[in-house]
Amino acid sequence: MSEPVTPSYRPPGTVIHTENAFVRFLRLIRFSHTVFALPFALGSFVVAARGHLNVGTLSLVVICMVFARTSAMLFNRLVDWSLDKRNPRTSGRHLLLDKRYVLFCLAGSTLAFLFTAACINFLTALLAPFAVALIFFYSLAKRFTSATHFILGAALAAAPVGAWIAQTGRIDGPPLILALGVVCWVAGFDIIYATQDAEFDRAEGLHSLVPKLGLDESLRLAQQLHLGMFAALVLFGFAAHLGIFYFAAMPVVAGALVYEHRSAARKDISAINRAFFNSNAFVSVVFLAAVCVDQFS
Repeated sequence: MSEPVTPSYRPPGTVIHTENAFVRFLRLIRFSHTVFALPFALGSFVVAARGHLNVGTLSLVVICMVFARTSAMLFNRLVDWSLDKRNPRTSGRHLLLDKRYVLFCLAGSTLAFLFTAACINFLTALLAPFAVALIFFYSLAKRFTSATHFILGAALAAAPVGAWIAQTGRIDGPPLILALGVVCWVAGFDIIYATQDAEFDRAEGLHSLVPKLGLDESLRLAQQLHLGMFAALVLFGFAAHLGIFYFAAMPVVAGALVYEHRSAARKDISAINRAFFNSNAFVSVVFLAAVCVDQFS
């Protein structure tokens, strides 16, 4: 008679994953959120090219964007490893992948970004290390400054400037205007998103404008920042000599921002999460679509 099979012992707290490592990796870096910054980079590239796209350069820009964002997210996960364990909203992140694997992926993606940037032109190669420093700095900033929302904005704003440089080999006024709009946009929605962690940030001594200003004042500041973002998008249209198709899309962008702030005003976490992803993804995609229709029509 065969012996009964004894279940293998699993230490307490062991997590059994039903997803493969690659899917868990994408979850760890919130890959779906790439839709926020990538359309602004692509839109800037399309405008700089004036409709005459170089597919090779465009591919390098997309690869750079993916590797840069991956590096930024992996660095954030590593430096916040212990914080994420203590935060109820993020307490499962460290269980997705082994810390050593995350470190290995961080080194690989960072080197891949630097190499790809160097393949575009001299100026992108020269500025790439500064871009890495900026996107890494954000993850450290909340430990000593409440301006962390604006630093995140600056990190994402580097994307449209970099894409313009990739196409033209120089820095011009229009991408700088667009970058200012991205700073306002990102800082505004990051303040809204930070309302979920206000109590945790206060207890941990982390810097954020939400505990400092209070919820209502923070939401008002986010509204003002998004008004500044909208103004910058309009100014970008004039500076880049865009046409009626671009400006016709601006009321749609405004509507999405209004929806986001109405959702945030309800002060409901689930509503904030829906508004955060849906409205901001919609804004970035509408921007890219408007630019493409304008340039290729």
